[in-house]
Amino acid sequence: MRSVEEQQALVMAAAVAPRPVRVAITEAQGLLCAEEITADKAMPAFDQAAIDGYAVRSVDVSSASGGPRPAGSPSDVILPVVGDIAAGSRQPKRLQPRQAVRIETGAPMPTLADAVLPLEFSDDGRTRVRVYQSVRSGDFVKRTGDDVRRGDVAVRPGQLIGAAQVGLLAALGKDKVLVHPRPRLSIISVGEELVDIGRTPGPGQVYDINSYALAAAARDAGAEVNRVGIVGGDARALRDVVEGQLIRSELVIISGALGGSSGAKLSEALGELGKVEIARVAMQPGSIQGFGKLGRDDVPTFLLPSNPVSALIIFEVIIRPLIRAALGRPQPGRRIVKARTVAAMASVPDRTGYQRAQLLRDESNGEFIVKPLTGGHNGSPYLLTTLAEANCLVVMGPDVVEVPQGDLVEVSFLAQRA
Repeated sequence: MRSVEEQQALVMAAAVAPRPVRVAITEAQGLLCAEEITADKAMPAFDQAAIDGYAVRSVDVSSASGGPRPAGSPSDVILPVVGDIAAGSRQPKRLQPRQAVRIETGAPMPTLADAVLPLEFSDDGRTRVRVYQSVRSGDFVKRTGDDVRRGDVAVRPGQLIGAAQVGLLAALGKDKVLVHPRPRLSIISVGEELVDIGRTPGPGQVYDINSYALAAAARDAGAEVNRVGIVGGDARALRDVVEGQLIRSELVIISGALGGSSGAKLSEALGELGKVEIARVAMQPGSIQGFGKLGRDDVPTFLLPSNPVSALIIFEVIIRPLIRAALGRPQPGRRIVKARTVAAMASVPDRTGYQRAQLLRDESNGEFIVKPLTGGHNGSPYLLTTLAEANCLVVMGPDVVEVPQGDLVEVSFLAQRA
């Protein structure tokens, strides 16, 4: 029986990352940048107002302080308002001493002005403005190059492109960027007993759960997913469907019965396309699984059992890290933390156990605590409802059989819940 670590190493050795592609910045969110983006211009390209207010010389308002005062007070600072500057203005203005210009956010600063007086620091006058509070040179002004100077690196290789990076690229006039693309993944369900969710199952039939569940898991991992759906037990039909997916995919997942005659038919159907080995891996659930490379491009192909929980756990432990590595992520695995279990736990000897649980914080000391989700009356490891309730997996090594209440265990995060 192969260990989990050996199976993971076997799979990762077959990883093939898609070549970087240039995409529109509107399509780049969530992907890793594959090039260094340097600024060919400063940002902002000119001194501009950071807020709505009045462009002033700070020396002209330096004596104002203390908030609103009665009209005519000796300490009042009153400046004539000699114009307006709107955002996008192309007409340069020059400010004279002891003058103010009304200005919008993003508008170019007039010559000699070195600060913006916020509206709330004044009486909001239109022809003249009474100043209640002083500003210093540079206050509420975005100077040329404050964000990015010419020649600065704006976005680095390996950096995740989020909203701020998209904004930086747009600010630099970049409409496309080189990224590590999402690996294309095809998912096929195999079995005469399966019907799609739009139909009513007959005697002995069940809904196709796995193609939907695995497609969702793959999208969550970052793959571009093609859910092929159900293929019957005919070997020739399955071979043709799989061959068609190999030319459009970097990864293929086939879900179906892996034991007995069904497993033999599956291996026979795929034998003409390459070699896929069905093996036992020392993990619970999900010990029976298959892996190999098919087609002329040696596309990594996985055979997962028909049980939805086993299939999803195998995906989480074995396949998800491969997708994350293909995306260029330097740490493809989930975050692992130590947590104190609030109940005793047991695992199958000589297998790494992956038990569903809820991870919480102890408000009194900030420590992680974990509540196992056994499900049902017999603690079955194959109940889908417990996986739906879980936000983590407790990882119990092959040498761990029992964990007393209060002991520390290793916990792997699942996707964050809303």
